[in-house]
Amino acid sequence: MDSQETSPYQQRIAHQLAYWEQFRRAQPLENGGVELFALSGKGTVYSFTTVITAAERVEGFAPYALALVKLDEGPMVTAQLTDLDGPPEIGMRVEMVIRKLRTDGSRGIIIYGPKFRPELRPAGN
Repeated sequence: MDSQETSPYQQRIAHQLAYWEQFRRAQPLENGGVELFALSGKGTVYSFTTVITAAERVEGFAPYALALVKLDEGPMVTAQLTDLDGPPEIGMRVEMVIRKLRTDGSRGIIIYGPKFRPELRPAGN
């Protein structure tokens, strides 16, 4: 392959590296380890799409909203939105909750994991 054939690929890699460098949150320590920190689990919907035709293992949830959530600490994560009273909105405040992700068909084991719901507010606010 010549450089013209791989140029778009190389540009995409450079863009991704620059993007992720901006949101990097784990800082190497002197001993080569990584410093970890807790995330609040709260953030803002940055973008979303509605999945109509889902993969077989999650087709029971379709249609569902899949969102790119910008966490308050900076990183972005992709997750399903749940507990919606209407369509999602860009800029909507959300919080992480643990919900059913799927059932393992061969053994019937229920798999739970993170999803995001609209942020709850205290009554009267």
